[in-house]
Amino acid sequence: MRKLLNTLFVLTPENYLSLEGENVIVSREHQEVARFPLHTLEGILAFTYAGASPALIGACAQRGVDLAFFTPNGRFLARTVGEERGNVLLRQQQYRVADDPAVSCRYGRCFLLGKVYNARWVLERATRDHPQRVPVEKLKQVSAQLASALPAIESSVTLEELNGFEGEAAQRYFSVFNSLILQQQDGFVFTGRSRRPPLDAVNALLSFAYTLLARECAAALDGAGLDPYVGFLHRPRPGRQSLALDLMEELRAIFADRLVLACINQKIVTPKHCKRQENGAVLLTDEGRKVFLAAWQRRKQETLTHPFLGEKIPWGLVPYVQALLLARTLREDLDVYPPLFWK
Repeated sequence: MRKLLNTLFVLTPENYLSLEGENVIVSREHQEVARFPLHTLEGILAFTYAGASPALIGACAQRGVDLAFFTPNGRFLARTVGEERGNVLLRQQQYRVADDPAVSCRYGRCFLLGKVYNARWVLERATRDHPQRVPVEKLKQVSAQLASALPAIESSVTLEELNGFEGEAAQRYFSVFNSLILQQQDGFVFTGRSRRPPLDAVNALLSFAYTLLARECAAALDGAGLDPYVGFLHRPRPGRQSLALDLMEELRAIFADRLVLACINQKIVTPKHCKRQENGAVLLTDEGRKVFLAAWQRRKQETLTHPFLGEKIPWGLVPYVQALLLARTLREDLDVYPPLFWK
């Protein structure tokens, strides 16, 4: 259990939530393990199958405490919203921002700054951790190019400018991505990003990781009361979770890409876990998906110190914390959305 941003995160699947007087009671096997004053909470995110008592659900609805339920793996299930802090006003503000290109650009700058900054530090970390095994000068050169793009992104005034900078930064980052593959280099060769379908084993892993990350971000946005389908940097399209794509930008390199590289370099995933289709597409086998999903869940349990909050949290909570920070920014509780800047 963690309390962050006046939000209670219940992470143990067996925990049950109930109400006793003015307190939220967390119990396991009929034994109380913690209690929190209800009036100190703005929201409760429960990653548990055990659920909550009707009394607590009613109290949360009455007092305006958002209560959201997820599976232990992070899939959004349902939420209750109280009258006082219903998500209608929050979503109205989200839609107003999405309809205003200038304000959307302000949010888009934050997402893209996080993405480029973090991509740069993935390269810097490689030169520090493996100076004898990676082309340090080449990686440093691309890192410097990404660093020089940050002021330009920060001064962008249109979404078109941001999209141009995003494409250029991604091209530079992926131009050296193959240099980060240190093991199994015969079976895993990256020559460039390919999608729909992925044309090699590395792209198959990246596409699968991005799909998982987008799902996590969509669930986090749902839990925070936001509409995952209405984005700012990614413009809304039918069936596309545009805001989830916005939120995941800052997490692509530091969560998805680093995990793909770790799975290859630690030989968790091997070439036998990928298969080529008749149309040339390369996909993970059932066993490959199972192995990668297990690694994904392990990574979510690892911790980092959140740079904005200054507290240690599991990686698995990062999308949920960032979604709450985004909601607070839209409510004008924060002046500017703080992306996760990682080193």
